[in-house]
Amino acid sequence: MQWDIFCQVIDNFGDIGVCWRLACDLAGRGQQVRLWIDDASALTWMAPQGCPGVQVRAWGSALLPDNAPSDVLIEAFGCEIEAHFLAATVAQVQHSGRQPPVWINLEYLSAERYVERCHRLPSLVQHGPASGWTKWFFYPGFTPATGGLLRELDLPARQAGFDRWAWRQAHTPAPGLPPDALWISLFCYEPAGLPALLAPRPASAAPIHLLVTPGRATAAVQATLASQAPPHAQDAAALTISYLPPVPQPAFDELLWACDLNLVRGEDSLVRALWAGQPLVWHIYPQHDHAHHAKLHAFLDWLQAPPSLRQFHAVWNGLVETPLPTITTAMLQEWAACVQAARAQLLQQPDLLTQLLGFSASQR
Repeated sequence: MQWDIFCQVIDNFGDIGVCWRLACDLAGRGQQVRLWIDDASALTWMAPQGCPGVQVRAWGSALLPDNAPSDVLIEAFGCEIEAHFLAATVAQVQHSGRQPPVWINLEYLSAERYVERCHRLPSLVQHGPASGWTKWFFYPGFTPATGGLLRELDLPARQAGFDRWAWRQAHTPAPGLPPDALWISLFCYEPAGLPALLAPRPASAAPIHLLVTPGRATAAVQATLASQAPPHAQDAAALTISYLPPVPQPAFDELLWACDLNLVRGEDSLVRALWAGQPLVWHIYPQHDHAHHAKLHAFLDWLQAPPSLRQFHAVWNGLVETPLPTITTAMLQEWAACVQAARAQLLQQPDLLTQLLGFSASQR
């Protein structure tokens, strides 16, 4: 089928990250995909080789008369397809006698209760060129009553073939790290708990090697360090920092697989951290009305997070003003067991694309 995916970039690592994974997964399963996007600049490093079967089109450009007609339209994250595109699609349908494409509003990821209630609900289009057509709401989620999560068919095999220790050797900064150092990836906005993570650690605590992703995470770390007093020599040895370059999506997966703890943000990296099966902490996108508090609590409830993981999330996200718990090996073992149990549960459920393919076929 011909799929048209529409994405307006708000956070160019999240929106485009999800849409690009979806487009490539579709192409890998024999579908044809056009990705309509208003800012494709992140693809220069996220997917420098492109993807066979995926065409990237500029948002607002025209659907030409000789273009393949759409079988499925996907509005990602509440964006709205422009009227001239819909008018051209309606004209194709009327000229060919084809039935209208399956029109899907792919919603944000959440573990809140409303997701199961709203998943797959139809909505009659009341206005515009496609008035009278039906739009379907499709909700990714964590339970069998939702649309599931993106998971490529080859992901388990790629992960099983990954050599964690070889990766670490290739990324160990000179002159090396203590053997008991904790490898922690950092992909965040500006979390409230960041100053505490970068502060001097107790002498008994394991040293940390922090791998910082580019962009806001790097800026946040550098600004925090600049505001702190210079550490003593023994404190500096307890924290080493590597600032990473932008990497393609498969290399980001490898970073998550290699680390003892993944501090992630947004939707795409949260899902990838779950598949990694390593301890994770989610920096949820902050909203001015604090709606993200309920969203975070719902996720932790689904995860069946132990008290220490809930406390760390609360401090990290600024929900409470208490000291950030010191990361210990025992704590990470408890978190890992929690994440791996959730991952095993998710692997028993159909992935998002399998559900989208089945749903779209059933509506045609």
